[in-house]
Amino acid sequence: MASTAMPNLHRAPLAQSDPEVAAILNRERERQQNHLELIASENHSSSAVREAMASVLTDKYAEGYPGKRYYGGCAHADEVERLAISRVCEIYGCEAANVQPHSGASANLAVYFTLMKPGDTLMAMNLAHGGHLTHGSPVNFSGQLYNVAAYGVRDSDEQIDYDELRRIALESKPQVIVSGATAYSRAFDFAFIRRVADEVGAIHVCDMSHYSGLIAAGAYPSPFGHAQIVTSTTHKSIRGPRGGMILGDKEFIDKVNKTVFPGLQGGPLMHVIAAKAVAFGEALRPEFKQYAHQVVANARALATALQDVGFRIVSGGTDSHLMLVDLRPFGVNGKIAQESLEAAHMTTNKNSIPNDPEKPFVTSGLRLGTPAVTTRGMGEAEMRQIAGWAAEVLRAPEDIAVQDRVAGEVKALCARFPLHEI
Repeated sequence: MASTAMPNLHRAPLAQSDPEVAAILNRERERQQNHLELIASENHSSSAVREAMASVLTDKYAEGYPGKRYYGGCAHADEVERLAISRVCEIYGCEAANVQPHSGASANLAVYFTLMKPGDTLMAMNLAHGGHLTHGSPVNFSGQLYNVAAYGVRDSDEQIDYDELRRIALESKPQVIVSGATAYSRAFDFAFIRRVADEVGAIHVCDMSHYSGLIAAGAYPSPFGHAQIVTSTTHKSIRGPRGGMILGDKEFIDKVNKTVFPGLQGGPLMHVIAAKAVAFGEALRPEFKQYAHQVVANARALATALQDVGFRIVSGGTDSHLMLVDLRPFGVNGKIAQESLEAAHMTTNKNSIPNDPEKPFVTSGLRLGTPAVTTRGMGEAEMRQIAGWAAEVLRAPEDIAVQDRVAGEVKALCARFPLHEI
């Protein structure tokens, strides 16, 4: 009797089963290969990280935590989650970790829900001065659920005014003080913030999302030992899959665990947790430390080269992987700059600068970062080349001929530093 079984579409390659999606992915692969990725929050993950992301664990429900699941068949899910926790605790020398948050935003949400009630006071860096949406922006849950006391930078040097931070904390008596930012290039004084938190009876939470890879390698000051809880994304400078994590003192992580599940999330994304484990394993290797230090060296070289060709760097330089560029000396806004540079195969993002006269959808600034180009193997010489191209394009932002010529030169540079197959 002839079989009536359905054909096994599971075994068909993507190009055969869905050529439309396959074509889109191919176009994105070509874009990544032929463009310089200068967005500070982006990176190129390894083939091994992406292989884990696409693994059979995507099919597994594993609500709960290792050894305490609500589903059967979780033995291997337990193994990979325990491995991810063990590796990330080894990286940062912390007591405990939760690797289940789906993003940095959900990690912050879980921490706030654990430590505060609606209406309590959250103190964090002003979004307009480099903070993050989840640090108290009025358009975000953090600014809608909590009373927000924001600290910022001095007008004189555009670096954090720590005396003012302490004054605001003494006045507002926050339950939580957050360190960390998304567009602040300088090193945080984590020890000072902890002393202030202790003085006012607050918990110091560090969102190290941007700096996590640098901190792992000792290329940026560590918040551990100063912040009781540390949150982070797992992409950006740590070069893993898109996701989040929460690290810190065991007494706090035990409480946070109950907020993550069952408080806020259901089943963890086990394939993403597997990819996190891979990325953490990569971060423990000596070559990752070399990479992270090169990221900072490249950022300093790029900032200096941009200054040499007429740009103004907010705060005068960088201690990390990113810089904020004031475009006003070039008479161009962030929106135009982003679009012009993209036409020339340089991917950036517009960003507000302190005391920005422009609206957030326009901005007077551009945020640039070096994690992705450093992953490709580029060094200080290439950073100087990039700065020169940026100046050429932004001196004539509507000149298509200049954009096309620079795009060709960028493509030739990218060919010298090919990406892995995607």
